[in-house]
Amino acid sequence: MSVLERTRPGQRPAVAREPRITDEHGRRVRLGELALRYVLLLAVLALTVGPFLWQLSTSLKGPTEDIYSSPPSFTPADPTLHNYQRVADTIPVWDYALNSLKVAGANVVTNCVGSALAGYALARLRYRGRRAATLAFVLAMLVPVEGIIIAQFTTMRELGLNNTLIGVVLPGCIGAVNVLLMRNAFLNLPYEIEEAAFVDGANVWQRFLRIAVPSVKGTLAVVAIFAFMGAWDDFLWPLIVLSDPSKFTLTIGLNYLHGTFANDERLVAAGTVIAVAPLIALFACLQRYFFRGVGEGAVKG
Repeated sequence: MSVLERTRPGQRPAVAREPRITDEHGRRVRLGELALRYVLLLAVLALTVGPFLWQLSTSLKGPTEDIYSSPPSFTPADPTLHNYQRVADTIPVWDYALNSLKVAGANVVTNCVGSALAGYALARLRYRGRRAATLAFVLAMLVPVEGIIIAQFTTMRELGLNNTLIGVVLPGCIGAVNVLLMRNAFLNLPYEIEEAAFVDGANVWQRFLRIAVPSVKGTLAVVAIFAFMGAWDDFLWPLIVLSDPSKFTLTIGLNYLHGTFANDERLVAAGTVIAVAPLIALFACLQRYFFRGVGEGAVKG
């Protein structure tokens, strides 16, 4: 029996519908709009990833290859790692990288611990001056680093921390932005959970460590990535506070490649790739938590 014969009188035969394309909210997306989104994404990808790919390609090219060809060639004809060896022979790049790793690691620990404690106090504890303290952190974000760098240098000199890695870490050990991120994450936690824990006899530290912190792992990952990137990429403050070449961070050490070998872009590109590689590795390890964002305070069923 055909489809028309099985159809009831007055009822139209079923017609196959085209699949609908919807966004995350269930709204229908037109094909033209979808194509425009992908074109914009590809343009942004080319602007952001393109220069890095060019640097990576330049670092792998030999001395006889043209690095200024138009259009640029992203595939080396004869890939070589000799430029990375030359960087290590020119400057103690691994010692500088170890110093940067110490500073960045300490910055991550202090920011995660300090921001979590301060954010929990601003979001969950009740005391006088809580709003004023929150406003102070907001106002701290408005002060440019260049405006207080002389005061920071004077403070480090009075404390005897000039030319030390502790002096590099101390001014940025707790960032105002990170404290506000943790505050917003803790605010999203339902109060009923902590009230139930309080009834069960849990004190403030137990509620903080066993309930609040495990619920904001995504925000802690965001804070860790921001803290690591800020400390690893910082150039101005280590340049001011450090004078011993053995204590230089990687950003300061790579500056010697620009000064001594200004015409050798292959060497500079190799040093740039060495500096960027740890950031890529960190983000690859924490991306699962990073994309959970600062809005994670909901209770999972």
